[in-house]
Amino acid sequence: MYGIAEFLFIGIFLGFAAGISPGPLMAMTISQTLTHGSKDGIKVALSPLITDILIVSAIIFILLHFENQNFAIAIISLSGAIYLIHLGISSLKIEYNDLDVINEKTNSLKKGVIVNFLSPHPYLFWITIGGPIIFQALDINILATVLFVAGFYTFLVGSKILIALVVGRSRSFLISTYYIYTMRALGIVYLLFAFFFIGQGAELLGLYIPGA
Repeated sequence: MYGIAEFLFIGIFLGFAAGISPGPLMAMTISQTLTHGSKDGIKVALSPLITDILIVSAIIFILLHFENQNFAIAIISLSGAIYLIHLGISSLKIEYNDLDVINEKTNSLKKGVIVNFLSPHPYLFWITIGGPIIFQALDINILATVLFVAGFYTFLVGSKILIALVVGRSRSFLISTYYIYTMRALGIVYLLFAFFFIGQGAELLGLYIPGA
């Protein structure tokens, strides 16, 4: 039983670490919360529960049938970079007359799903860490696998929901000039992640610049 419980603690630790780590989904959780409130930030935070059903299934399939996943991850990285550049430019261009968003259709869950689905982070995690752990847990007991996955997603999503709730309590922040600067700073964050994904995709594809 100790071996089974150990996988729960591994899932909790990895989920919490992933949940509080900076990333595109974290940036979007904060930006949607600042723009539309905690409810929309929570929608973004919940997006991994939708995307990762497909992602984890695909990763398990890849690990079982293929030896080299570099090309697929590279394409995912480059696709994610394109979308992050779009988000970054939109945030950098925000003005005061863009703040009237009360009746705007936010599509926060959809945005979170797109960002998480195109981000290479969940793919890399499940290929290099999560997938092998699942196979190890299955060798012990199916309950060990269930506890690992449950612990991981409870703390991955839960930590981001907590962040959305904390940020959402400062909605008065919207009326200040600091809000504009914060949104533009988040735009820069989006672009930084985009360039990182481009570099990661290029490296996986073997596109190295001579002399670099």
